[in-house]
Amino acid sequence: MEDRVIPGTVTVEPSVLETIAGLTALQVQGVADIADRDVDRLLGIAGKSVVVQVREGAVVVDLHIVAGPDQSLLKLGRKVQYEVTRAVQQMIGMPVEAVNVHIEDVVYPEVETWSETESA
Repeated sequence: MEDRVIPGTVTVEPSVLETIAGLTALQVQGVADIADRDVDRLLGIAGKSVVVQVREGAVVVDLHIVAGPDQSLLKLGRKVQYEVTRAVQQMIGMPVEAVNVHIEDVVYPEVETWSETESA
C-alpha cells in the first residue's frame, strides 16, 4: 500500500478502542476475566468495565479486571498496561497517555473441602 495522503478523515469510535483494550487485556496471561461492572447500571451507579477517553489526541484507558491466582498483581497490572498501550498504538496509531488497571478480584479454582473428601 502506498503512503500517499488521500483526502478525507478516518474516525474511530471510542467503543472500538474499548473493544481493543478489553480483548487485549484478556489475552494477557494471568487475566482471568474483565470485571462485570455493567451490572452497576441496574443499581443506578454508572460504571463500565472498560472505559476509553480521548483527550487532546491521546488515549486514556481504564480497565477493571479479575486476576488469576498465584501471581504478582503488580507485575500483572504492568503487563496489561504494556500490552494495551502496544495494541492501541499499533492498531490505531494514537499515543496513549495512561492505562489505569483496576484489579477488582482474584479468582481461585474451586477446592473441595476436607469434610467432602473424607466422606467419599
